[in-house]
Amino acid sequence: MSDLEQLSQALARNLKRWRGERGFTLDSLAARAGVSRGMIIQIEQARTNPSVGTTVRLADALGVSISALLDYDRGPQVRVVPPEQVVRIWSSEAGSSTTMLIGTDERGPMELWTWHLVPGEGTDSVPHPSGTIEMLHVTAGELTLVVGEEEFRVPTGAAAAFEANLPHSYRNEGSVPMEMTLAVSVPPVSAPVPATATAHAHGGTAAGREG
Repeated sequence: MSDLEQLSQALARNLKRWRGERGFTLDSLAARAGVSRGMIIQIEQARTNPSVGTTVRLADALGVSISALLDYDRGPQVRVVPPEQVVRIWSSEAGSSTTMLIGTDERGPMELWTWHLVPGEGTDSVPHPSGTIEMLHVTAGELTLVVGEEEFRVPTGAAAAFEANLPHSYRNEGSVPMEMTLAVSVPPVSAPVPATATAHAHGGTAAGREG
């Protein structure tokens, strides 16, 4: 079985399990995530490979980290994820990429990522659920961080933190590759919502949870 097929099977199995544990019907999850009922059915039947944005929206709606949808083995106290088991969420032909290193769902989803953006590339994200916090540390190059309508320059060695309930983007407007470590903390989901509830939109457009 190819890596892509294994990913589809893991998503199918874990999406169905988490939806059941959260008490969501297909319609209520579709409304909460802003993803069509038909798409959720296809994912749960392993008949499609959803986009990164769709996967992020489903994870946020369920109140779990993306790792919870990707079938990581979890130890009782300490969990070590070897390099060959980290998940490359997105990559471009030019060489940019985002990789989720590890995630946990103990007190609400929390994820740790590495990012690599070549000069001239970037990714955008619509707002995450209210209460989502992102923290990052630039280890090479310079990051151009845009939150709402404000732009911030984050050079090598600097760190930044912000509430991610506004549109935001990460860009490399420099002349050398930008690398950073990113942590994302999402508030837990306390209860399912009715199928008629207004769907909220969040998730990345070109890369991973993408902040």
